[in-house]
Amino acid sequence: MSSEAWFHRVKAAQRDLIKLVGGIERASDVSSVSPSHIGRMNNARDTDLMPLSVVWALENDCGVPIVTQAMAELSGRRLSDPDADHKANIDVLTSYSEVMQRASALMGTAALAIADGNITPAESASMDREAASLERGLADLRRALAIVKANGGGKAELRVVRSE
Repeated sequence: MSSEAWFHRVKAAQRDLIKLVGGIERASDVSSVSPSHIGRMNNARDTDLMPLSVVWALENDCGVPIVTQAMAELSGRRLSDPDADHKANIDVLTSYSEVMQRASALMGTAALAIADGNITPAESASMDREAASLERGLADLRRALAIVKANGGGKAELRVVRSE
């Protein structure tokens, strides 16, 4: 990428960041930089780039790492969201737990149905509903596992919680 292209990419990200925090005046308040200096950083034809402290303050305020993302992209990298990875792991744990509960429900229903050695149509229908529920749960679990696999794996982060 030419030196001019990266400059325009960063400047565009700076303008977007200033807009996200609420404009030049708000960016000035958040970053403790004068409005005229923020204005120069916002101007596509001006050569002023944001210092890292300003980028950090503004990104922290709006919660969107827009300039950081642009810099990462310019280096052939991308940012990852640790919350998304954690959510994928939680989805696996939740899905697995639901599968076990549904399997238990199916086993309980089946145990009651076959206890007398005779399965009625009503008991058969009840078992079928539980089996269908288990099937849906397995599909959800497989979807969650596919996400973890696509992300290169993840740590389950199980914790033992004890109430006293």
